[in-house]
Amino acid sequence: MRRLVLTVVMVLVGFFTASGATASDPDWGRSGDNIRTFGAGVSAADTVLVSALLAKPDLYVGKVIRVKGIAVGVCENRGCWVNVASDSEGEVVRLKVTDGEIVFPPEILGDIITAEGVWTANKLDLETTKKVCSNQADKKGEKFDPDSVTACMTLYQITGTGAFVQPATETRNDGEDE
Repeated sequence: MRRLVLTVVMVLVGFFTASGATASDPDWGRSGDNIRTFGAGVSAADTVLVSALLAKPDLYVGKVIRVKGIAVGVCENRGCWVNVASDSEGEVVRLKVTDGEIVFPPEILGDIITAEGVWTANKLDLETTKKVCSNQADKKGEKFDPDSVTACMTLYQITGTGAFVQPATETRNDGEDE
């Protein structure tokens, strides 16, 4: 079932990437589309594929970027982050915003998000890296040996300034349901 959901997500991401339409384009949706703006919205000129960010993350550090995909995770406590699905199956990137300044509601799960912010590298020390690896193993139900971790981890994310969100079920100008 999870594979089917991810396949549908990737098909939708591929459709919107191939169409070239963005929430800031005049032809993004028909009049009355339910496009919601969070924070400062989106003004970056080009969309960077999430797969490109993850393939060479250090190339983008410190740059303002725009990504587009399906919201596949939302912070349940404060709405302070959203995970955006990649154009490559199984990959996601996190959009993190300042707590309380922008609040993403859980209802946007499955919706199309176009987000903008600064690509950030968070370098962890060895102790914190071991804690992150331990938590990941726990979530997978796997055993974890702290001595197996010998190198520090870098976590990348978008420090977000704004986003547009459109329900995946909205109808586009051509009258076709997405």
